[in-house]
Amino acid sequence: MGRTIITLLCLATFSAGSARAAEVTNLRCESRRNPLGIDVVKPRLSWQLSSGWQTAYQIVVDGAWDSGKVSSDQSSLVEYGGPPLASRARYEWKVRIWDQDGKPSSWSKPAFWSMGLLQPEDWKATWIGKDEVEKSAALKECSWIWFPEGQPEKSAPIATRYFRRAFELPADRAVKHAELQIAADNEFACAVNGQHAGAGSSYKATTVMDITHSVKPGRNVMAAWAKNIGNEPNPAGLIGVLKVDFETGPPLVIPTDGTWKTTNKDSGAWTALDYDDSDWVAVKVLGPVGMEPWGEVSAAEERRLAARMLRKDFQVSRKVARATVYLSGLGLSELYLNGKKVGDEVLSPALSEYPKRVYYVTHDVTDQLKPGTNALGVWLGNGRFFAPRATVPIGTSSYGFPKLLLQLEVEYSDGSHDVVMSDGSWKLTAQGPILANNEYDGEEYDARKELPGWAKPGFDDCTWSAAQVVSAPGGQLCAEMQEPIRVTGTLKPIAVTELKPGVFIFDLGQNMVGWCRLRVRGPAGTQVSLRHAERLKPDGSLYVDNLRSAKVTDIYTLKGQGVEVHEPRFTYHGFRYVEMTGFPGKPTLAALEGRVVNDDVATGGEFTCSQPTINRVYQNIVWGVRGNYRSIPTDCPQRDERQGWLGDRSAESRGETYLFEVGGLYAKWTQDMADAQRPNGSISDVCPSYWPLYNDNVTWPSSAVIIPGSLLDQYGDTATIARLYPNLVKWIDHMSSYVSDGIITKDNYGDWCVPPEDAALIHSKDPARKTAPAILATSYFAHCLKLMSRYAELLGKPEDAQRFATLAEQLKTALNQKFYHHEEGDYDNGSQTSCVLPLAFDLVPKEERPRVFSHLVKKITEETKGHVGTGLIGGQWLNRVLTEGGRPELAYGFATNTAYPSWGYMAEKGATTVWELWNGDTADPAMNSGNHVMLVGDLVIWLYECLAGIKPDAAHPGFKHIVMQPHLVGDLRFVKASHRSPYGLITSEWKREGARFAWLVSVPPNSSATVYVPAANLKDVTEGGRVASKAKGIKNGRWENGTAVFEIEPGTYHFVSSTAPNA
Repeated sequence: MGRTIITLLCLATFSAGSARAAEVTNLRCESRRNPLGIDVVKPRLSWQLSSGWQTAYQIVVDGAWDSGKVSSDQSSLVEYGGPPLASRARYEWKVRIWDQDGKPSSWSKPAFWSMGLLQPEDWKATWIGKDEVEKSAALKECSWIWFPEGQPEKSAPIATRYFRRAFELPADRAVKHAELQIAADNEFACAVNGQHAGAGSSYKATTVMDITHSVKPGRNVMAAWAKNIGNEPNPAGLIGVLKVDFETGPPLVIPTDGTWKTTNKDSGAWTALDYDDSDWVAVKVLGPVGMEPWGEVSAAEERRLAARMLRKDFQVSRKVARATVYLSGLGLSELYLNGKKVGDEVLSPALSEYPKRVYYVTHDVTDQLKPGTNALGVWLGNGRFFAPRATVPIGTSSYGFPKLLLQLEVEYSDGSHDVVMSDGSWKLTAQGPILANNEYDGEEYDARKELPGWAKPGFDDCTWSAAQVVSAPGGQLCAEMQEPIRVTGTLKPIAVTELKPGVFIFDLGQNMVGWCRLRVRGPAGTQVSLRHAERLKPDGSLYVDNLRSAKVTDIYTLKGQGVEVHEPRFTYHGFRYVEMTGFPGKPTLAALEGRVVNDDVATGGEFTCSQPTINRVYQNIVWGVRGNYRSIPTDCPQRDERQGWLGDRSAESRGETYLFEVGGLYAKWTQDMADAQRPNGSISDVCPSYWPLYNDNVTWPSSAVIIPGSLLDQYGDTATIARLYPNLVKWIDHMSSYVSDGIITKDNYGDWCVPPEDAALIHSKDPARKTAPAILATSYFAHCLKLMSRYAELLGKPEDAQRFATLAEQLKTALNQKFYHHEEGDYDNGSQTSCVLPLAFDLVPKEERPRVFSHLVKKITEETKGHVGTGLIGGQWLNRVLTEGGRPELAYGFATNTAYPSWGYMAEKGATTVWELWNGDTADPAMNSGNHVMLVGDLVIWLYECLAGIKPDAAHPGFKHIVMQPHLVGDLRFVKASHRSPYGLITSEWKREGARFAWLVSVPPNSSATVYVPAANLKDVTEGGRVASKAKGIKNGRWENGTAVFEIEPGTYHFVSSTAPNA
C-alpha cells in the first residue's frame, strides 16, 4: 500500500508542476470560529492549509488592517497588527498565503469577530438583584453524649462506643422526608433499622443522611458507633438530631439527649431493629451543643435559594440593523427574549475569582427583535457566587446573592441607537417554579407555579417587586473567551428495576456528569424525586456515603397537563444510577434520559489499539476528563467539593490536549490562578479560591508554572506565558524565601494517594511508601525554575533566565548532597517517587542516572510486582521516565494490569470513569470519588507520545514540527491514533505481524516531522514500495539507536520495515 493520493492531503506538495493551489480554511480568531464580544485588544488569528506549506501570508481585516505580504510560515496565532480596535465593532477578515513555490492562493472565505465592551465607561447598566439575610446553619437544641466513663468531654479512652435510640412513627401519617444529622469526635458510622445510613469524621460539622426509605410506620431504631482515636486519651462525644417531616402536620424531632442508650461492647447485630438492648445503659449527657472543647457545630446548611426571575418590556421603534446583548448573571443565568431562550449554553457564565474578575457573555439578537413591544427575561441561579456551602466540609468563599448586569444595544438602520439596561425599573420575583437551587443538593421545581409568558411582551408583572439596585461583585468585567458549557450528549438508560414498591433505580450504563430529563404524566401536585449516585450497594440501593453532605436530589412537582418534560437549569450531578420515587405508576425506560453537560470543547484526538484493557481505560479517562470540565478543571463532579485543585492537573493537563481542544479552558484557568494570587505572591491550592487554601506548599501551586509550558508546547501559545509572567515571578520570589541551603521543605499533601498497604485506608501509613516533603518540594521547585528560565528567554529577559537557572542549579546540587545515596542509587528512603522526580527533572548527575534508574526499576519489579507505587505527584511523570530510560514495557504493564492497584483493576470492578483512589472499591467513603482525574497521571501522554509516537518538538512548538517515535511493546499488535493540531490532523497507525512493521503516517500542511521507524537496518525501510530514503517528501535518512530516522514534509506516508520479532 503506497501513499494515499487524495486531494484532501498534500501529495501535490511534492510535484509542483501538477500541484493544485493550496486553499486556506478553518479561520479562527483566538482559537474560536467567529467569536462574539471578545476583549483581546490584539486578537490572534489562525488558519489551516489544504496542502503544501506556507512561505508568506496576507491578512485583510475590512476597514481596519491590511498586513500586506508578510514573509513567514506562521499560520497559527498571528497577532493582529492594525490600529486599536473599537468596542462593539464587528470585523470581517480573510487571508491568503503563498506556497512553497511562491504561488499565491485564492482568498479564504471570510470570517469575523466582534469586540465586546472594552472600557468600564462602555457599561451603562447597573447591577440588580434581590439581597437577603443569610440563614444560620448552627446545630441547635441537642446535646453531646457518650458512654458514662469519667469526664469524656475532657478525656476518654481510645476506644469505640455504641449507641441506640428507638422511636415510633405513626401509621396514619405518611413520611415526606427523614433526615439524620450526626457529628462525632472522632469518627462514627450509623444505621437505621439495621441498614447502613452513613459515616463521618468531623466534630465541627454534621454528616447529613437521607433515611426516608429506611424508616417505616411503627417502631424504628437508630444505631451508631463512635470511635475516639489518637495516641492517648482525649475528648470524645457524639451529637446529632433526627428530623422526620410528614405530608401533614408537625415534624418529629429527636435530638441526642439522655434518652439514648449505650454500651462499650460490640455485641454482633446490635444495629438490628429486634436486637435486645435491655442490658445497655443510659448515655451520659456531657452538655449542650456549643460547649467546650467543641464549640459551635455546623448543621445541614440551607443554602438552596429560589431562583430569581427578572423581566423588562421595551420598545423597538425603527428598523433594526444590529442588536447585541452583553450579559453577566451571577452565579448562573439564562436569557430569554420575547419568550425564547437566547443561546444554547448552560451553567453560564464561567466561574471566576469574583472579587477580581467577572465574566460576561455576548449574544447577537438582531433576528429575535420585532417592531413594537419586546421583552427581556432572565433566570438567576446560585452557582458558586452564592456558595453551595459556607462551612462544610471546610470554610468556603461566598460572594453575595445572585445578581444581574445586562446591556442590550440596538443599532437602527438610520444610524440611531437605543440601550436597554438593567436598572431599578426591572421587575423581579422569587416566587416562580424553581423553589430551590444548589449545585450540590439539586433543584426543586414546581410546575404549578410556572408563569406562562413571563418573558413575552405584555405579561402582567404587577405582583412582582422592583428589582433592587445592588452592589457590584467587585471584579473587572471581562469577556468569556472559552467555549461555553452546553448539553453535549444524551444517554438512554439500559435498565430500570423496582427496588421496593414506589422506588425505582435507573442505570444509565455510564458514570456521567449532568442531569436527567424527566418525562411524566400524572395528576397536579404529584412530586417526583430523582436522587443520583455513582454506585449501588449490594442490595441494589444507591451508595451515597461518598457524597458526604451533597443531597444530589432534584424534585419535580407536576402541573397535571398531559405529558410533562423537564430538566433542571442550575444544578448538576455526577452519577450513573438514579433513584426515582413518587412517579405516578410504573416508569419505563423512556421516563428518563441522562443529559451530558460539560464545556463544549472539540475532540482533540482518537486512540485505539489491540489491547482491550488499554482501550477500556482510555474511554474511562475520556469520560472522566470530559465530566470534570465545568469552566474550570474540577477534581470531582458529585460530592460537596467540585473544586479546581491545582495539583491534580499540573502535568496531567498536557495529556488532556490530546483528548480535547482545551487551550482556551486552560488559559482561562491559569488566569484564575493569577487572580487568586495574594499580594505577597502566595497562590491557593484551589483556584478560583472558593476553598482559600494558601498553604504555600510547592507542588500544587506549581501548576501555575507548569501548565503554561504545556500550552506553549501543544498549541504554540506564548501569550499566556507573557500575560502570567509577572505573577509567576512573584510566586517564585515568594517561595524562594523558604529555600534554606538549597532545600525547600514546603509541602502539605505529600505524594497524594500512594497505593496504601491496607485496602480500607485512604492514605498510606507506611513510611517506606511516602516521599519526604523536601524531595517533593525541592524537585518541583527546581523544575519550575527551569521552566521560568525558558519563559524568560522566550520573552527576551536574559537576566531573569540566568537568575532562575542559577537557583535551579543550586537546588540540584543541594538535593544531591543531602539526599542522594551513591551506594544504593537512590534518594532519601528510596521510594518510587523519590527516584522519578529527580530523573524527570534532570536533577540526577549524568553519571548517576543509570544507578537511580536501576533502583526505580528494582522497586517496581520486585517491591510492587510490576504495579504502580506512586501517588498523584510521581504518577504524572512515571511512564515517560520509564520509557526514556529504556523500559517502556514496565509502563505497558501498568497500562494493561487488571490486578490491584491499576486502572485496569478499576475497569474490572465495573468503573466507567477513573476513581479517586486505587482502592476505591474498599476505602473509606470520606474521600472516595468514582470520577476523578488525578490518578491518570501521564498515562494519556504516554499513549499518544510514546505508543502512537505523536509529540510536539519543543524547539518548534504547537506541532509546527512533530517528533514521531512509536515504541513497540509487549504483545501490542497495532495502534491507531490521531491528533488535531493547530495545523491539521496528525495520524499514526502502525501494526506489526511477526517481524514486519507497517506504519501509516499523516503530517498536516505547513508542518513537518521527524519520524523514527523501528527497523533492522536503514536500507530495508520502504515508503510506498520504494526505498524510503529516495521517496518524495523524505530526506536525511539516518540510523539512530535501532531506528531509521527521516525528515518528512507534509503528506501521507506508508512505511514498511523488518524488525526483530519481539522489538
